[in-house]
Amino acid sequence: MRLYAVKTRIVKTGDSIVEVILESLKEQGLQLEDGDVLALTSKIVAYAEGCVAKLSDFKPSDKAKELAKKFSLKPEFAELILREADKVYGGVEKAVLTLKNGVLTANAGIDNKNAPAGSVVLWSKNAKECAKRIREEIMRKTGQRTAVLIVDSGLTPLRLGTTGLALAVAGFKPVTDCRGEKDIFGKPLVITRHAIANDLASAAHLIMGEVAEKTPIVLIKDAPVVFDEGVYGSADMMIPSNECVFMNTFKHS
Repeated sequence: MRLYAVKTRIVKTGDSIVEVILESLKEQGLQLEDGDVLALTSKIVAYAEGCVAKLSDFKPSDKAKELAKKFSLKPEFAELILREADKVYGGVEKAVLTLKNGVLTANAGIDNKNAPAGSVVLWSKNAKECAKRIREEIMRKTGQRTAVLIVDSGLTPLRLGTTGLALAVAGFKPVTDCRGEKDIFGKPLVITRHAIANDLASAAHLIMGEVAEKTPIVLIKDAPVVFDEGVYGSADMMIPSNECVFMNTFKHS
């Protein structure tokens, strides 16, 4: 598998993501081919969609003020978290653990990084539909059968730092079910499923970086994935809370 960092100009609201992708690939002498995967940061997708909010536009409620005081947040930021999150569980200083679109994430996916002063970037309104639309337009313009992966930063319990998190996939199966297959000693696997999309997201995330790299696209060639015509969002990659070792354990502890 080979991964190529693709640097771009700063993406603004209303920009065509596909035009940005194709222009940037051309400028860097990179060629799209059948079987390639394009990993995109969720942030450039959100920017193009206009999912940027000015904190001054939000009047904090009493509940938001309480949340802000408890976790050292700006009250307006806390208000936005309450509006965007499906559930709020708790948190630590500067970070609130939330459920958003079936994903456990900090601050409902709202990010201060690489946002204009006084503003924040939200998740795409529909990352699954975005991945589908981008893939279809790229195939139409290039004639190449490629896949699209939308990536954000994610957290792993009790591990320091961020890794890649797949928010949406178009064009390959995001999870491989290994149950029933045999290991090297001939024993059948009972519960193992391989999060292919998350693994690819982490590989791309390593190259994308977290600061001012201006590398929101990674071209992935020869990825070990099963291509299909499917489109998958967070709900298609989540496990029910009663089957999740973390959620089910804490629910009953």
